[in-house]
Amino acid sequence: ESSSPLEFSVFVAPGRYLQLDDVVHVRTALPDGRAIDVYGVVDEVNARHEGVQLTSDVALVREGILPAEPVVSAHVAVTRVEPEVYVPPMPGDAVRLAEGEARGRALFFDAMERRFPFGLARGDLVNAEPVYGNLDFLDGRKGAHVNISGISGVATKTSYATYLLYALFEGQRLGDLTANARALIFNVKGEDLLFLDRPNRKLDDVPTLREEYAKLDLPAGPFGSVGFFAPVRRGEQPLPDTGTRSEGVTGFFWTLREFCEQGYLQFMFVDADTEQTQIANLVDTVSTHLRMEVRKSASDKMSIDGVDVTTFDELVDAIETHLDIDPESTMPSWAGRGYGQASLGTIRAFMRRLQAAARHLGHLVRSNQFGDAATHRIERRKQITVVDLHRLHDRAQRFVVGVLLHELLEEREGIGASENVPPVFVVVDELNKYAPREGTSPIKDTLLDIAERGRSLGVILIGAQQTASEVEQRIVANSSFRIVGRLDTAEAQRAEYRFLGTTWRQRATLLTPGSMVVQQPEIPVPLLVRFPHPSWATRKSEVAAGSLAAAPGGSRDIMARFDDAPPLD
Repeated sequence: ESSSPLEFSVFVAPGRYLQLDDVVHVRTALPDGRAIDVYGVVDEVNARHEGVQLTSDVALVREGILPAEPVVSAHVAVTRVEPEVYVPPMPGDAVRLAEGEARGRALFFDAMERRFPFGLARGDLVNAEPVYGNLDFLDGRKGAHVNISGISGVATKTSYATYLLYALFEGQRLGDLTANARALIFNVKGEDLLFLDRPNRKLDDVPTLREEYAKLDLPAGPFGSVGFFAPVRRGEQPLPDTGTRSEGVTGFFWTLREFCEQGYLQFMFVDADTEQTQIANLVDTVSTHLRMEVRKSASDKMSIDGVDVTTFDELVDAIETHLDIDPESTMPSWAGRGYGQASLGTIRAFMRRLQAAARHLGHLVRSNQFGDAATHRIERRKQITVVDLHRLHDRAQRFVVGVLLHELLEEREGIGASENVPPVFVVVDELNKYAPREGTSPIKDTLLDIAERGRSLGVILIGAQQTASEVEQRIVANSSFRIVGRLDTAEAQRAEYRFLGTTWRQRATLLTPGSMVVQQPEIPVPLLVRFPHPSWATRKSEVAAGSLAAAPGGSRDIMARFDDAPPLD
């Protein structure tokens, strides 16, 4: 076949074979005698009978009636040329598998001063080699952010996101910044992430699992420093609302004073169409009035017009009272008067949404007298902070995610941009729910701000969704690493996956759990990687025997290695 500087085809000699994803090397010569090394990755393999014309001739060849031989050829996409003289390899040049240093050069691993393991290349354990990514494009030095797509339950998106964190933290890939780097994970599906601090019993049941981690130069075990937080239950006691795990989990809530002072009202209005109506203006107006009331309240209370507000329902009632637009009323209306006054329809729509949201998340905003609020805040003292939201209503989940991301950005903006700021990795699943392609909302604006500006602040977004076509395009476009698991056939044809090419789009519909396709900035072609089964428990039934009593977890986790305080007995 005709060859070009960017692609060529290879004849596979009898007794040899090439398969998809193999890395190859060919050396060709220039007229002046200089040698050019061309490296590439096999992206297509074809077999046919040479010397036949009709489809049915294959039967005649098999019976020995027609003289023909089976021929195998492979198509290679060029990844690197050294030196950069772009000439096609010449027919007859010998092509060899790139192994060892040659493989590293082909995939630019030799140019990565700081690298981390994406996983293992396809193949058996003995022959599988690690696939690396450039850390400079992940922690913000040259780029940032990761986007993961795939079918729910098959693509193992959350498992791969936690594997990346494990490779960074437990593999000490962040260097001197490892001790102070943090990760914030929102757990929105089941209890898969509530046992990150417990070893998986498969470490003992599957002999090769430890070998796979050793191949990646990683320890095999649980995360060493994890804090768990869950929303408080409804009722008078600030108990965490979890399922099978309750020990080591801290219940969280916000005080009424915090809610009003920080302007968290906006995160109760997270519908994508909010900004297209007058409701957004009314939200801003009411938030301003609530801040003014905070300043007039005693330091340990929240009051409006001198009347103490002790529950969220009372706060909602007070807001409704102050939105009265009766012209004969003597009370100043928060909706304004005359020109600029919110319409009655806008006020009613505002109150309907506020009351609907209050039913689902009102118990997360309490008075200062409800226990010690300082002990029920989400604090990122551990390396990994898991915020469990799976038992909350969708509205409440969005509120928590919006508030925590807002707090994180405020904190990072206070620190300022610096190369030595330890990164914070934020794992957000179901990204299409929080940052849909159409419409605007406070959470979407926050996530877009992280995608566009988070790199300079050390805030790294690891977003996951079933369909990248439904996510705000600018968030996906700002991701240095795009990772794809098993895709739906129709979704694979969307423009968002054009970077895969035709062959990889087809292959993405056949991927098995544990296999991912990775596209990174320095390598011009996607690479298939497979990552080992989690060495940490993903559910209570996977917890290794004896570890439940040995590792309390949460804010008193004796396994933590980076806490300021000494370990507790």
